[in-house]
Amino acid sequence: MTYTAPVDDMRFVLDALCDMGDLASLPKFSEATGDLVGQILGEAGNLAAGVLAPLNRVGDEQGSVLENGVVRTPDGFRDAYRTFKEGGWNALAQDPAFGGMGLPNSLAFAVQEMWQSANMGFALNPLLTQGLAQALAIHGSDAQKRDYLPKLISGEWTGAMNLTESQAGSDVGALRTKAVRDGDQYRITGQKIFISYGDHDLTENIVHLVLARTPDAAPGSRGISLFLVPKYPVLADGSLGPANDLRAVSLEEKLGIHASPTCIMSFGDNEGALATLVGEEQGGMACMFTLMNIARLGVGIQGLAIGERAYQQARDFARTRVQSRAAGSKDPASIIKHPDVRRMLMEMRTQVEAMRALAYRTIAEWDFAVAAGDEAARTQHQDRLALLTPVVKAWCTDLGFDVASLGVQIHGGAGYIEETGAAQHLRDARITSIYEGTNGIQALDLIGRKVLRDKGAALRALIAEMRAEPGHSDFYDLHGQLGQAIEELDATLSWILDRGEDEQTLILATAVPFLHLTGTVVAGWLMLKAAVAMAAAVNETGSESGTDFAAAKIATSRFYLANILPRYRALAAQVTGGGETIMAMDDRLF
Repeated sequence: MTYTAPVDDMRFVLDALCDMGDLASLPKFSEATGDLVGQILGEAGNLAAGVLAPLNRVGDEQGSVLENGVVRTPDGFRDAYRTFKEGGWNALAQDPAFGGMGLPNSLAFAVQEMWQSANMGFALNPLLTQGLAQALAIHGSDAQKRDYLPKLISGEWTGAMNLTESQAGSDVGALRTKAVRDGDQYRITGQKIFISYGDHDLTENIVHLVLARTPDAAPGSRGISLFLVPKYPVLADGSLGPANDLRAVSLEEKLGIHASPTCIMSFGDNEGALATLVGEEQGGMACMFTLMNIARLGVGIQGLAIGERAYQQARDFARTRVQSRAAGSKDPASIIKHPDVRRMLMEMRTQVEAMRALAYRTIAEWDFAVAAGDEAARTQHQDRLALLTPVVKAWCTDLGFDVASLGVQIHGGAGYIEETGAAQHLRDARITSIYEGTNGIQALDLIGRKVLRDKGAALRALIAEMRAEPGHSDFYDLHGQLGQAIEELDATLSWILDRGEDEQTLILATAVPFLHLTGTVVAGWLMLKAAVAMAAAVNETGSESGTDFAAAKIATSRFYLANILPRYRALAAQVTGGGETIMAMDDRLF
C-alpha cells in the first residue's frame, strides 16, 4: 500500500521528451532551472509518500459525509490539506501577478501525477482548483481576478465546476439552470449534479463556476453563459459576506473515490444565488472549454497515476508472494519469476511509461504554445496540443483502468478482497473514462473537431515529424516496426478523410478505435525516442553508474514496440472495416 514517486522517470521524460532545457531558455520559464525542477519533484514526492498516500485507504473506507448541512472529509484530510496549502503547491504554474510561480505546466502536471497516485480522492480538489484559477486568469474580469485569484492560488479557497444536470449530462445545451440580472450581478436558480468537491470542510470559501441560461438566451449550447458563484461573496473591503444561496443537497454513493464529496448542489432555494458573469453573456461554453480542456489533461494524468500506483503495488506483491515452482526449478518461487506474471508486470510498467511520455509531451506543447517567441511556432504547438488533448484524456484513462485490472489479476484471489487495496485502484480508476467528457466523446472530438475540421493537417504534421525521427544503430529493428505503424496510421487517416463528409455515421462508429490507434502509435514513437535518448546518455558518459535505470528504460521501450505497438494492425482494421457491422443490426434486435 506504500507509494514512491517515480522521480527518476519523471525527470527523464521532462528532459528527454519535453525539452525542459529548451523551455527554461525562454524568458517566460527562465526560472525552471534543472536544480529547481529536481528540488520541486523531490519535495513533492516526499509530501505524496509521507502525507497523502497514508490517507488513501482511510479516505476510501470512511468517505466524505454530509451531516447537518456540513460536508465533512475523512480523518486526516484537513491536516493534510493544511500542509499542502502551506507548501504553496497550487501556485506552481499560476500567474505570478496573483501569487503564482509561473513555472511550466509540464512540471506542475508531473507533480499532479504524484498527488493523484498517492490519493486520488484528495487530489481531485487541487486539480479542479488549479484549472479554475487558470481559466479565470484568462476569462475573468479585473475585479474577479483581484478578489478570487490570490486566494485560489494560495489554496486558501478552492474551486468547483458546475456543468451537469439530471437531464443534461453530455448534452450540456439542455441545461435549465437560470440566471436573472439583478443590478450589476445575477441571481442563479437551479440544481447541478456530480459536482466534485462542491462542498467540504477544507477551506472557508469555495468558488463555483456555474453554467446557466439567461431569460432571452438562444437555445442549445450557444445560449449558455458562465457565472462565478462563491459560497461566501467577497465584499467591497475584501472581507467575506453572508453565506450565498447555495447548498449541498446530498452526496452521491459512488463506486470509487469515496473521499471526494460528489455533491448535488442546489442554487437559489430562496432569492437566488448571487453571481457575476464570466466573459460575455451567451459566451459561456468558450470560457468553460478552457477549464474543461485543462481538466481533461488532468484526468488523463489521473489514468496514468492510478496505473503507476497499481503497478507499484502489484510489483511489490509479486516480489514477496511465493507460489508454485518457477519454470526449470524444483523449488517454490516468488511469482515474479513466473512468465505470465512477468508478462503482466511488463505490460503494466510499459503502459505506464508510455502514458507518461504521451501526457507530459502533450502538456509541454501547451508550455511552448504560450512561451515561444515566434507566432508561427506558437500556432503549431497549439494545434498539436488541441489534437492530442482528447487522446491523453481517453487513451490514458482507458489504459489506466486496464493496468489497474492487471494489478488485481496479479494479486489473484487476494486482489478481489478489499483488504489488499488492489481493488480500490480499479474502482477509483473507473470514473476517469466517464467524467470530463466520456471517452467516446473524446474520440468524436478527435475525429470531428480535430481531424475532419482541418482535413488532417495537424495529424499529418505529427506523422511527418514521426517519420523524420533519426535512426540509431542500436534500434534499427524498432525503427522498422515503428515505421510500419506510422504508415498504417497515415493510411487510416486518408481513409477517414476520403469518407468523412459523406459517411459520417460510418466514421463516428469507429472513432474510439481510431483514437486508440493514434495513442498507440504516437506513444510508440515517444518510447523509441526515450530509448535512443537513454542510449545516447549512457554512451556519452561512458559510465556504468546508474545503468540499472538506463537498462530498464531500454527494456520497457523494446517491450512496448514488440508487444504493444503491433496492436495498431487490429485497430486500423477495425476503423476501416468495422463501421458497417456496428450499425448493421436493427434497433429492435438488441
